[in-house]
Amino acid sequence: MARRRVYEGSVDYLQILNEKGVADKKLEPKLSPGILKTMFELMLLTRAYDDKSVKLQRQGRMGTYAPILGQEAVGAAAALALGKDDWVLPTYRETQAYIARGVPLEKLFMYWKGIEEGMNFPEGTNSFPFAIPIGTHLPHAVGIAFALKRAGRKQAMLTFVGDGGTSQGDFHESLNFAGVWQVPLVVVIVNNHWAISVPRSEQSASATLAQKGLGYGIPCIQVDGNDALAVYKAVSDALINARSGKGPTLIEAVTYRMSMHTTADDPTKYRSDKEVNEWKKRDPIERFRKYLQKKKLWTKNYEARAMERFSKQIDEAVAKMEAYKGDPHDMFKYVWSEITDNLKEQMAEMEKFYGAGKP
Repeated sequence: MARRRVYEGSVDYLQILNEKGVADKKLEPKLSPGILKTMFELMLLTRAYDDKSVKLQRQGRMGTYAPILGQEAVGAAAALALGKDDWVLPTYRETQAYIARGVPLEKLFMYWKGIEEGMNFPEGTNSFPFAIPIGTHLPHAVGIAFALKRAGRKQAMLTFVGDGGTSQGDFHESLNFAGVWQVPLVVVIVNNHWAISVPRSEQSASATLAQKGLGYGIPCIQVDGNDALAVYKAVSDALINARSGKGPTLIEAVTYRMSMHTTADDPTKYRSDKEVNEWKKRDPIERFRKYLQKKKLWTKNYEARAMERFSKQIDEAVAKMEAYKGDPHDMFKYVWSEITDNLKEQMAEMEKFYGAGKP
């Protein structure tokens, strides 16, 4: 009889850009000035969109909304690492991923106003609608990745989940099958420290959330989620591995939700201003701004012109959202590829009240 170690694992941590905007030259990805500026502008646009959305909700012009403030780097950098033919399934706090894939802003505003057609995206965006229930999208992401593998396509599936979502059964079941089937999947855990009012410390006793991948035979890494370069590098490497048949990767991006969980939430009831202020010093946009300035790619005038452009773009999108007149037929037609008999019956019943045209 003998006792011997049969498994030992570890999790690496990746940071390329520190809070002063200084990059590690050995780890810094070789990105063109154009891509770097696109990454910065995507984060700026996301924050401007986010600010406008909160104001619209407060004015009663939009429904309950989930702010992104402080998490811009994760979705922006991850989405820009995607190839044109790759697929993405975000959560409700990665709007920047949709923007990067070409989803019109008015579509996103429409959804938060309660217009379901907002999640009916243009062809070619390769983006799936997000699901509000926590973690329920993960089995779908695995299934899509499995379909890509079975079809022999050199494509990958990118999806996201919050720290609270790692406590859901869907998360563990999805990782289990992703590991067994070795599907081309990249899962990014967006660890923003709070699942509504439940802190990360009460979600899991694990030293990291990334290490949960080890139990399913999935390579994993933890990155500084406020460092856009680190997120880009980790996701890009994982997508390359996925497309080449090397299977899934689990990435934990450590960031912070600086705003409320949703506009129906009051975070002052469960966390301190001191904690929030400490994380404000790690603002991902400010960090990237300093980085671009050191590379002589940023000026006040450059950012001011970009913000002026974004303001106009957002105002136009809001106008389109508020002018939109929905067609009640869509709730029946936009379910299956071909409308079923029972839905036809329900649509006919609806037409008795509204007529055959738009109400």
